[in-house]
Amino acid sequence: MNSLRFILFGVLFGFILSRVGATDFEAIRGMFLLTDLHLMGVIGVAVAVAGTGFALIRRSRLADAAILHALERKPVTAGAITGGLIFGVGWALTGTCPGTALSQIGEGNLAGLITAAGILVGSGLHARLGTADASHDSGLPADSASAKGG
Repeated sequence: MNSLRFILFGVLFGFILSRVGATDFEAIRGMFLLTDLHLMGVIGVAVAVAGTGFALIRRSRLADAAILHALERKPVTAGAITGGLIFGVGWALTGTCPGTALSQIGEGNLAGLITAAGILVGSGLHARLGTADASHDSGLPADSASAKGG
């Protein structure tokens, strides 16, 4: 039942991304060229909703230690900056990011498949060449990360 809930949430999220135009290359291009700012507004609303949700989770008595640890502020590292730059370049070149790539696949857009393949290759390279600290990658405490094969 839990997996079904996640799948349904993912389908809903993808539908919303599609409806707001986040899967449209021209809308992404317009955002980066500062000629069409509606997606910046969408992203701003998403950040506000996520921030509110995270704040509520932190205050919740139901959140366990692993979730609270994952929501703690992390130090900015050279790897995070490099990763952010690579992500941004990829987003600008393809007009999509991981969430919108899956939405594009759902729309039948070939560009989404190509981007998803790049995401899988990049993730595989990171797994082979990335940091040796599993707790840094997963956001979980080291004992939780190793218990989950992190």
